[in-house]
Amino acid sequence: MMTLLFMILFFGIFGKLIGFAFRASWSIMKVMLYIVFLPAILMIMLFGGLIYIALPILVIVGLVSLFSRA
Repeated sequence: MMTLLFMILFFGIFGKLIGFAFRASWSIMKVMLYIVFLPAILMIMLFGGLIYIALPILVIVGLVSLFSRA
């Protein structure tokens, strides 16, 4: 009986830790996207001659960041 209780609690805690790991990795990926990859992509577009695409993306991201509560 104690073994069954231990297994139930073990999988419950293990499941919560896996959920926390997914939330943490998703948050880290969002930070990397906004701080590293988005500016790099915009600079590549700028130097590649795609300023007509890069400028609207920059304006949209700027407006969203201006009006978001984060």
